[in-house]
Amino acid sequence: MAGYSDARLLPGKLPAASLEAMLGRLQPHDARIVIGPKLGEDAAVLDMGDRYLVSTTDPITFATDRIGWYAVHVNANDVAVLGARPAWFFAVLLLPGQQATEAMAAAIFDDIDATCRALGASLCGGHTEITAGLDRPIVVGQMLGEVAKDRLVRKERLAPGDLVLLTRGAAIEGTSILAREKKDALRGRLADDAIARAEQLLFDPGISVVRAARIATEAGEVHAMHDPTEGGVVTGLYELGRASGTGLRAWGHCIHLLPETVAIARVFDIDPLALIASGALLIGACPTEAERIERALAAEGIPAAVVAEVRPAEAGMLIERADRWTELLPAPRDEIARVLSRT
Repeated sequence: MAGYSDARLLPGKLPAASLEAMLGRLQPHDARIVIGPKLGEDAAVLDMGDRYLVSTTDPITFATDRIGWYAVHVNANDVAVLGARPAWFFAVLLLPGQQATEAMAAAIFDDIDATCRALGASLCGGHTEITAGLDRPIVVGQMLGEVAKDRLVRKERLAPGDLVLLTRGAAIEGTSILAREKKDALRGRLADDAIARAEQLLFDPGISVVRAARIATEAGEVHAMHDPTEGGVVTGLYELGRASGTGLRAWGHCIHLLPETVAIARVFDIDPLALIASGALLIGACPTEAERIERALAAEGIPAAVVAEVRPAEAGMLIERADRWTELLPAPRDEIARVLSRT
């Protein structure tokens, strides 16, 4: 297509600049679309009269175990960061042609159903097939939720002077996936108990931000929320700035890293701030509200810390790392994709 490169793209997210350019060509034609396709927005919002319907879709491609559980949580997160309650889930289940069994399908269905029930959501439908050319099962999920019109959290409300909190820490999901998918490479480099702790990060503290988002919106006036996923916290911060049309000053030394994350990042020589980061939540609010929200989260056992300050758009986006300020840019490729692609 004219204007676009024919160079081969690597597995992972479409580069942010390319995605933003492509989305910029799209013009929604329905006046009921409140939030449509845009870089940094992971869910759409539709005006249904007395309330808003929030809809998102996301696949599970990096993990190979508990993919039904994964699919529900990552989609529920995208609904929750807009202030909505995840309620209705749909799933497309693609089973690998040479490996598919009824037991495989049943295990994934059971995982999806149990996870939906735990969140108070319902599995409503979808599609299942055995697909040629796959070497693992893939789940593509869609979550719908609803929110009162005066409770919608819109990133455009983020304003200069606001502070950005990060809950829990960076790369919880990526740390756990690498411990699970690259266990043999880690053995002998890390103690067995450290690997086991990293594996369990998937469940404790876990990758869901639904509860944290609810606590934040009940505790104070939230201007924006975003859950950093593929591309890590640096990409999440960049997406937040682009979606809100603001500048940012981020402090890398304030971004918490779990000991297991530090150890695994050292083994694979990767940047933990560019490692897939479900389980963390970015929350933007004015300083007094941010303090109130931080206290409320702490009271519920969810640590949070200020990691950035919002600046005017013309100030740009910068991040401080190792006592140096550099331009805040999205990760060109998630670190997990680099590790998993190594032979």
